[in-house]
Amino acid sequence: MIEYKDEIGNYDYSDETESEIIDQSEEVTFTCEEAASRLDGWLTFFMEGYSRAYVKKLIVEGKVSVNGTTAQKAGMSVRKGDIVKVLKEEPKPPEAVPQKIDINVIYEDQDIIVVDKERGMVVHPAPGNRDKTLVNALLYKYENRLSDINGVLRPGIVHRIDKDTSGILVVARNNQAHQKLAALFKTHEIKREYQGICKGVLPVDKGVIKTNIGRHPGDRKKMAVVKSGGKEAVTHFCVTERFDKYTSFEALLETGRTHQIRVHMAYIGHPIAGDEIYGGKDEFGIEPGQILHAKTLGFKHPGTDRYVEFHSELPDYFEKVRNIIMERQYGR
Repeated sequence: MIEYKDEIGNYDYSDETESEIIDQSEEVTFTCEEAASRLDGWLTFFMEGYSRAYVKKLIVEGKVSVNGTTAQKAGMSVRKGDIVKVLKEEPKPPEAVPQKIDINVIYEDQDIIVVDKERGMVVHPAPGNRDKTLVNALLYKYENRLSDINGVLRPGIVHRIDKDTSGILVVARNNQAHQKLAALFKTHEIKREYQGICKGVLPVDKGVIKTNIGRHPGDRKKMAVVKSGGKEAVTHFCVTERFDKYTSFEALLETGRTHQIRVHMAYIGHPIAGDEIYGGKDEFGIEPGQILHAKTLGFKHPGTDRYVEFHSELPDYFEKVRNIIMERQYGR
């Protein structure tokens, strides 16, 4: 077994899930964990649901401070270690609205809902995806019978999978269940297995990719392997099938960072097939996006404390992509 490592040190970080959530109180505090970046752009990313124009307005009105000093310009730089405080005002992000959308619920009880999410569905409303999300569907089906810890835009949402990643995720129906599940994610006591197809032929049958992942220094919408800062990320992978220009593999997450598998596979030179953002752009006759499926989710049930495990069969698009790969390889 080969290990791909970029050793930075031993860190005790929580998952991205909690750090991305904005406190609904009036004053919000952020800590910059990255290299220099423009204040308004950096702040807009973290204040999800607020426009850049609104963030600039707050800065102009003197409602943003950096290290205790009122920010003078929207274009000023923030650096690693800077403490940024924001005094928020209306408008608040809109509430998510119930929408009748079919979703595949594979299990539910009084504490949890387990959903097999289809490819192309966003998990919760955000700028650019205000509706037709999983949250909109959950609100229609379960009304107010969801946890409210994450606010009006993310009721029940404990963790996420990317829009174009299909597969399993768990939703909390009450706050006690939410807190217990969030604690399991934070301590990495969740079993998460994925199936993917990457570009190129992996040279080893199995391996471990261990790096730190943080925000991409040149593109706020991307994550990247970073030499300093970021959060420790560990992915175990195992080859399941090789083709002449692609490899099918399984990935087991030890941590759960944003875009972790996609970033790690690109880092070792084998981006996920179809992933335009991280270098895997390809044409398979389906909507663009990474060929990646969250097939297994296991955890200690928040109501019974017994271990439960849920599985999802590979969706049809996986077989379609595999057939196209075989046709390219053998010309049939």
